[in-house]
Amino acid sequence: MEIMSLEEHSNRVAKAKKIMILFASISMFMMFAGLTSAYIVSASRPDWLKEFSLPSAFTASTVIIFLSSVTVHLSKSAVKKDKRKIASLLLMTTLCLGCIFIGVQLYGFNEIIADGYFFTGPESTVTTSFLYVITMAHLAHIFAGIIVLLVLNFNHFKGKYRPTKLLGMELGIMFWHFVDMVWIFLYLFFSYF
Repeated sequence: MEIMSLEEHSNRVAKAKKIMILFASISMFMMFAGLTSAYIVSASRPDWLKEFSLPSAFTASTVIIFLSSVTVHLSKSAVKKDKRKIASLLLMTTLCLGCIFIGVQLYGFNEIIADGYFFTGPESTVTTSFLYVITMAHLAHIFAGIIVLLVLNFNHFKGKYRPTKLLGMELGIMFWHFVDMVWIFLYLFFSYF
């Protein structure tokens, strides 16, 4: 029987954890695929709003979340180069951008409500109800992502990430990139469908 080296074992564990994050991301994406498929099918209803457009706050939030993907990616590069202060600044910036994203999204919902579109009740429509459900499902994932970013910041502060020890950071960054990509997909979907 062949004895596995410690490094080989660590590499296998890291690969398994990355695959688990990938499968979880695919599962979550399938949920959004199902919701957007239902949206497409429902668009043929006679009571579907044809002239509805996303509030401008959702455009701003898309730019913000894209920037957060850039900053979190750069934080990993900084850790690889052993530039802890830069990595700290970039991780905190990513966390702040994530929180700003949530605030801007909520402002966008206020714009929708101000235009007279509600989730339920006599003023609601099928169109806006779908929009609320899908974006709120995404916001739930963003809140999970904020927790991930808090953990990344805490672990970085504690010195757990080093140029040769990045697994936890890589897993967190994979999740954050996933929620970013899902929002960009949803934004494009709502904008052009």
